[in-house]
Amino acid sequence: MQKKEVRIDKWLWAVRIFKTRSIAAEACKKGKVSLNGNKLKPSRTIKLGDVIEVRKNPVSYSFKVLGLSENRMGAKLVPDFMENVTTVEQLQILEMHQLSESLNRNKGLGRPTKKDRREIESFFEDEFFDDSEETA
Repeated sequence: MQKKEVRIDKWLWAVRIFKTRSIAAEACKKGKVSLNGNKLKPSRTIKLGDVIEVRKNPVSYSFKVLGLSENRMGAKLVPDFMENVTTVEQLQILEMHQLSESLNRNKGLGRPTKKDRREIESFFEDEFFDDSEETA
């Protein structure tokens, strides 16, 4: 028999949105989880059909509750319990964020590897230096 209501922190953990229940509860306490624009406490119960919004920078994900469970489940079972209804604009923001992170080399990563150095040298040699100009 399926329950009619489940605590939000247990459900977020059960459907694998957060790695641990304590992280899910902490996100609720910090106001990163909302239902209909209202921030939720970890003890708040949810029902079937609710649309929950979870803020994970830089994106706000939206999930529709299709099933209720307090027990963590395998990843293959998750689509039976929730549907990702995140807007296209939010998904585009996520894509742009991932692209920008992959392009920039963060400070403190150390020296470039040999492969990085060769790519940098080949870029500058091909673009800015023409052998015909040097010999003339």
